[in-house]
Amino acid sequence: MTSRRDFIATSAALATTVAASRAFALAPERLVLPAQDDPFASELALEALNAAKAAGASYADARVGRYRRQNISTRERSISGVSDAESYGVGVRTLVNGSWGFAATSELTKDGVARAAREAVRLSRAARAVQRRPIELAPVAAVKGTWMTPIRRDPIDVPIEDKVALLLAANEAALKVPRVRFVTSGLQLLREIKTLATTDGTLITQTFVRVGPSFNATAIGDGDFQSYAEEIAPRGQGWEYIESLDMPGNAERWAALAAEKLGARSVEAGRYDLIIEPTNLWLTIHESIGHPTELDRAMGYEANYAGTSFIAPPEKHINQLKYGPEFMNIQGDRTQEGSVSRVAWDDEGVPADQWLIIEKGIFKDYQTTREQVAWIQKLTGVSRSHGCSFADSWSSVQFQRMPNVSLLPGDRDLSQADLIAATDRGILIRNRGSWSIDHQRYNFSFSGQAFYEIRGGKVAGMLKDVAYQSNTPYFWNAMDMIGGKSSYWLGGSFNDGKGEPGQINAVSHGCPPARFRQVNVVNTARSL
Repeated sequence: MTSRRDFIATSAALATTVAASRAFALAPERLVLPAQDDPFASELALEALNAAKAAGASYADARVGRYRRQNISTRERSISGVSDAESYGVGVRTLVNGSWGFAATSELTKDGVARAAREAVRLSRAARAVQRRPIELAPVAAVKGTWMTPIRRDPIDVPIEDKVALLLAANEAALKVPRVRFVTSGLQLLREIKTLATTDGTLITQTFVRVGPSFNATAIGDGDFQSYAEEIAPRGQGWEYIESLDMPGNAERWAALAAEKLGARSVEAGRYDLIIEPTNLWLTIHESIGHPTELDRAMGYEANYAGTSFIAPPEKHINQLKYGPEFMNIQGDRTQEGSVSRVAWDDEGVPADQWLIIEKGIFKDYQTTREQVAWIQKLTGVSRSHGCSFADSWSSVQFQRMPNVSLLPGDRDLSQADLIAATDRGILIRNRGSWSIDHQRYNFSFSGQAFYEIRGGKVAGMLKDVAYQSNTPYFWNAMDMIGGKSSYWLGGSFNDGKGEPGQINAVSHGCPPARFRQVNVVNTARSL
């Protein structure tokens, strides 16, 4: 490991890398300049399209992407890792005789992108031999424009020394808590500039900025150890979000929960009413609603990473599956402010959409791309893509990826305290822990970070070793109370995997706290 002093002494070696982002720097009190187009990237993308059409493509799109990724991790009073990488290239996708082809290159010259386009066309023709059905793209209007994540300060531009100092200050504050011996904290940062051109006439440039902080403390005592990870949501925001968290000011309070868990009573297995905070429930939404409503899984085109879906075939589930109670509304969107899946257009040039996946407890619609609309149009009556096409790199082909998927708050503005007061015997669950779910997203088990017993409408003390088990339809139909707008919170993941070769997507999930009646709770203790 490297100490802060040693790191700062050698940080000059990173100056040339950090300097690459100086053009994006602005004072914290000012808004970053409006998004700009990239004439060089546009020229390359259009050259690729011309080459693809000349080679016989009926449709083509080209994405020029520049990615700057930075990761910093610390442990106690030391730096455990720093990475700062930049990637730049172009990916070309072509449609020939109803079949896709894709090729990518980092040779950013007219000849280089033209060769990639011709290779994509060659692969389209080769794919025809195994194509299950001809590709049919839903219409989309051509658009020209730019968009940028609204930020006040680009996090990549903040000196690494300042980021390290913030994390180490948080660790130092946590170590003040008696019996806390280990602390880790970190930052994941991304700036992505993406230019998309299509033969439909679209030419757009978008700049995305995402930040993902983390914190974990471990306490040791009386022959036991307990950890607590604070659920700090990733955001599509700038450095101002990291500053608003005040990690050094809150770390001692967070770490104290790890020490408190040492004295918690081990849960007695059984059935309980569960009040699940948004800091835990967002992950259950992600796994039991987000993934199974991906249409490629339901149709059997995708089974990597997270399996297929129990919501299949579509004709037996759309407008028929009772997912939950009548007050349950699940929204898919690429529009929510601060969310990490927010865009102006997806990777096919489709404008950001907002729609109900579940309405009044009934499953209504899947997540779709332009290619997928025709698969279920007769069932849904929806003739446009929901804008769920995404690729995590210029070298990756775009495919259907999860948008933000959120449980909308209830009509009554109930608070978490209201839910507790209405519960006679239950458990309050906070923050995500370990989890397991089968490959059809049906049977599952979720744990958390902190648990509290509820007796007679009041919190009666801390518990530990808690995990809840259920299946997706039973669990969501067991929901009988839900918080209102003031209790809504936006969580999410910086790294959601899908596909083969695997790709990473960032996705947010919002929800209020909710109560679930008579859910099975198991004891996960290492020894009883």
